[in-house]
Amino acid sequence: MDKQVADLMKDQVNKEFYSAYLYLDISNYYYEKNLDGFGHWFMLQAKEEQQHALKILKYLQDNNEKVKLETIPAPEFNFTNLREPLVATLKHEQYVTGLIHAISKKARESDDFRSYQFMEWFVAEQGEEEKNTSDLIAKYDLFGDDPKGLYLLNNELGGRTETAEAATA
Repeated sequence: MDKQVADLMKDQVNKEFYSAYLYLDISNYYYEKNLDGFGHWFMLQAKEEQQHALKILKYLQDNNEKVKLETIPAPEFNFTNLREPLVATLKHEQYVTGLIHAISKKARESDDFRSYQFMEWFVAEQGEEEKNTSDLIAKYDLFGDDPKGLYLLNNELGGRTETAEAATA
């Protein structure tokens, strides 16, 4: 395994755990606003991010790489409206996409084909993450200012089910 690829992946493990922590924080925000559907959606998102971290961690372990788990910083947001966490989520997912692409690119450039193949799943996953978040913002923009629409969107988000991967966490 290429050392630079391994180092990027080790860093990504900690970043994925931060993502989980961020989404737990956003989940708390929505639960405090009595929007349990939004809170539920972000709780499941947090579990999914934990699974991403564990997937990379396991890959590194399987390749005899030692991973140091770092302190996870507290998210520092003071949201003033219900839309802001959604926008923050999209920006965060775009940031994570850049990190994933950098790992994949480094693996390809260093002929670390197993790692490149492993990262293909994450590249596809990030496309899904960005689309889901963009769709959520679009729905909020359509319905969020109307109390009845917000109620229906909250109910829709409350119906999200865990992925098989997150359910095993």
